Amino acid sequence: MAASVEIYTQQITVGQQDIDMQQRVSNVRYVAWMQDVAVAHSAACGWSMERYDALRQGWVVRQHTITYKRPAVLGDVIIAATWIAASAPRRSLRRYAFWNAAGKGLLAEAETQWVFIDMESGKPVAVPQSLTESFPIVAEEAMAVFRRLTA
Repeated sequence: MAASVEIYTQQITVGQQDIDMQQRVSNVRYVAWMQDVAVAHSAACGWSMERYDALRQGWVVRQHTITYKRPAVLGDVIIAATWIAASAPRRSLRRYAFWNAAGKGLLAEAETQWVFIDMESGKPVAVPQSLTESFPIVAEEAMAVFRRLTA
């Protein structure tokens, strides 16, 4: 069993495929990165996609919220951070912070409300205790996490 990871970080280098017509990172890429780092964080805590599949239960998105602070451009190196901010019997709130690794500040902050479902019925079900225990709660907002990790 993997150890729990309080705040998961991942480095992303902005490529041409990430750029929109305004020559900045597309908002669609941020949503994709949110899912990518959430999946990677889950795997780092011992909950791979294969484990969810074997359980026949998993997470679906209820709502994404993103606040953009400044643009990222081609070639920028971004640090993406994610953590679980709150949990309830059938859902969790995951937060994210994206910043420029060169120290130019916070690029975006976001959160996703996830609902835990049975994959056969598609209906919400209780999150297993073993899953809840694998993810420490970090109630901090994105700016506080950004400041802590870049201090």
